[in-house]
Amino acid sequence: MLRGFYTAASGILSQQRTLEVLTNNIANLNTPGFRASRVVTSTFEHELLTRIEGENTGRIGTGDPIRLVSEVPTRFDPSSLEETGRPYDLAIDGLGYFNIQAPEDEAGNEGAQYLTRNGNFDVDEEGRLNLPGVGFVLGENGPIELESADFTVGSDGTLYDAAGDAIDKLLLTIPPEGTEITQLQNGLYRTEDMEANEPVDESTQLVQGWIERSNIDLNREYTLVIEAQRAFQACSTALQIIDNIDQRAATQIASV
Repeated sequence: MLRGFYTAASGILSQQRTLEVLTNNIANLNTPGFRASRVVTSTFEHELLTRIEGENTGRIGTGDPIRLVSEVPTRFDPSSLEETGRPYDLAIDGLGYFNIQAPEDEAGNEGAQYLTRNGNFDVDEEGRLNLPGVGFVLGENGPIELESADFTVGSDGTLYDAAGDAIDKLLLTIPPEGTEITQLQNGLYRTEDMEANEPVDESTQLVQGWIERSNIDLNREYTLVIEAQRAFQACSTALQIIDNIDQRAATQIASV
């Protein structure tokens, strides 16, 4: 019965992780630029099954009774853009990410740098363009500083003031092909070597007054949640049945 315990328990654990990922996707439905994640499972080990009858130990096949979560990849498929009319809202039409610099810590150490598709920006008291709760939006010359809300952004990411003078150019980068991108909270990402990220090409365009929606399909997410809940319940029921069988077996054997 130990095999049954392990199989049911592994199903419970994997479905629990699946539910956590799916509910996180749903919670970020309205987070601009958020990308959905999926749970991928794999076998814990490849077990050889044999028939033991007297001196006969012939091979009868292989089995994989246990499946565990191997990775939680992010789906980076594109999403639609939504017009907001706010001058601080920016959307990337094409490949690439905004670069965000977290503030310095209390010891004066430079904050971490992040990638994001979330262009729902704002301006702080010092006029620095920022992603609220995360950090400052980086241009090619560092954090972008604006004198007023009267500015425009060209399709190439160049910011111009009211007089038409260039202020800075948004730092838009993309990780090299094959680079592992780590997803953090609230649509933030990092790579192991942030300095290795490359500038986007001319095919990437910036749109001012728009934001990129998340790529969450709510109907699809709800369907997957229902599937995961039913699988979780099935594994839980199986575990209870196996436990009851073991208890009865132990009681009957002890009474003989």
